[in-house]
Amino acid sequence: QVQLVESGGGLVQAGGSLRLSCAASGRTLRTYAMGWFRQAPGKVREFVTTISWSGGTYYADSVKGRFTISRDNAKNTVALQMNSLKPEDTAVYYCAAGQRRSSSPYPGGYAYDYWGQGTQVTVSS
Repeated sequence: QVQLVESGGGLVQAGGSLRLSCAASGRTLRTYAMGWFRQAPGKVREFVTTISWSGGTYYADSVKGRFTISRDNAKNTVALQMNSLKPEDTAVYYCAAGQRRSSSPYPGGYAYDYWGQGTQVTVSS
């Protein structure tokens, strides 16, 4: 089992920045990709970004050039630096851990088995 705990959400004005963190515990995350998803009110959860164990990254087009994902394998943590935030970035952000599966619809082919409880990000205009 893997437990994921997010932190760092909050309220920020458009154009501002926030940094989300996710701490993992319970087992080694070797071979696991770590991803971030988000869900806005009334919308389905959507992929934001993911990073493999070796550091390979994928981003949704909507966040490319503004968001940066990173991970510290020694500390079992993953971070999401969000710059130039827009009101449409408002959502609950979830950290997730997963492995490659051929049936996965997500970039990189990762299917996510473990999820955090989410952290709210609100961007005011």
